[in-house]
Amino acid sequence: MMNKLLFKHIDNSGLIVFRILFGALIFLESIGAIFTGWTRRTLVEPEFTFNFIGFDFLQAIQGEWMYAHFVIMGICGLFVMLGYKYRISMITFTLFWATTYLMQKSSYNNHYYFLMILSAIMVFLPANTYASIDVKQNPSIQSNSMPNWCRLVFILQLFILYTYASIAKMYPDWLDLTVPELLMKSKKHYVLVGNVLQQKFVHYLVAYGGILFDGLIIPLLLLKRTRKLAFFASIFFHLFNSFIFQVGIFPYLSLAFAVFFFEPKVIQKLFLKRKPLFSVEKIEIPSYATAFKTVFVLYFVAQIALPLRQHFIQDNVLWTEEGHRLSWRMMLRTKSATTSFTVVDKGTQTKIRVKLNDYLTKKQIRSVSSKPDVMWQFAQRLKSIYAKKGMDVEVHVNAYVSVNGRQIKQFIDPKVDLANEKWNPFKHHDWILPSNLDKNN
Repeated sequence: MMNKLLFKHIDNSGLIVFRILFGALIFLESIGAIFTGWTRRTLVEPEFTFNFIGFDFLQAIQGEWMYAHFVIMGICGLFVMLGYKYRISMITFTLFWATTYLMQKSSYNNHYYFLMILSAIMVFLPANTYASIDVKQNPSIQSNSMPNWCRLVFILQLFILYTYASIAKMYPDWLDLTVPELLMKSKKHYVLVGNVLQQKFVHYLVAYGGILFDGLIIPLLLLKRTRKLAFFASIFFHLFNSFIFQVGIFPYLSLAFAVFFFEPKVIQKLFLKRKPLFSVEKIEIPSYATAFKTVFVLYFVAQIALPLRQHFIQDNVLWTEEGHRLSWRMMLRTKSATTSFTVVDKGTQTKIRVKLNDYLTKKQIRSVSSKPDVMWQFAQRLKSIYAKKGMDVEVHVNAYVSVNGRQIKQFIDPKVDLANEKWNPFKHHDWILPSNLDKNN
């Protein structure tokens, strides 16, 4: 049964079209990051970046080299689109994008994480076996078919992503419109639509439309009766997100996935009219089938498990941020914070108030003000800076945070020396003070 599900051959028109669209989008993402100033603001101007903990070695490439880094990714995008040196181009882009993602958290975005794992998946797909320069140079690789797992992997990944995104919205601050109202309030300055976005019906549409869309879109796309309606709903939903929230290529990437839900003959007639339609009943079980099935299952078990880890960590993830990343929790809360750092010389007990502007960009200050792991990293950096001056120091944080417009509360225990605390990614840190969010809700 599983062999048929994974290794039955189907027409590959959807994958070929998706490769072309995907290559174009990652080209635009890479080059756009340079021309919009994102690369400069995030990876060139800062003295250092807040990398994912454990990836400190990536600091070595931060700076002016990042322009070349993004140009190379853009070139890889063009090569993927054209199907030229596909495998090498896709591997290179994946490694470079993973580096970009892991070396900084100030611009953390679930979409960046999604692009990283999607790129890694694309490395293993036979996406260059038609309409590619690779086929022209080596006609023996041409094929009109692909194993069914090449389609299934996208459907399962999207189902997990959207399902968790829908479930995550089912909490009081979203259901009572608090968060949608705050999100729309920040868009009040938009020309023409700013005032419309403040209307109650828009908040209801964002809140409950978001839950329904995320929860139902994949099943509705899979059903032939509802496929077209679901696709048109997707166009509205993703274009709305693109215009209002400006989330880069993700809305257009999401629309591109539609090629895996429509019948291959529809995609072939629309985009690849010269391509023969594959319709042969064929199952080809590779010699590595057992190993492949093991990896396939383990990958999706991990994808299901990662978003659940927040439920095994003390307190509410909205407050602690522990378990937030890699969990498809998208635009679920707003935070405001007032945070200061104090360095204490252990020898003389002299206290030095840290001026955050001397070390951090505005975007980094926003992160260090409300995210415990970033606070911890900055404390480690301050300890290192003062150690070079011959001082053994403690670092204390005085932070007050408000979640979703609630009353501001003390966030971090100011008595704890963060510079000498250990970081554990799998458990709660006691120096994060209790939120009582669950009690209030």
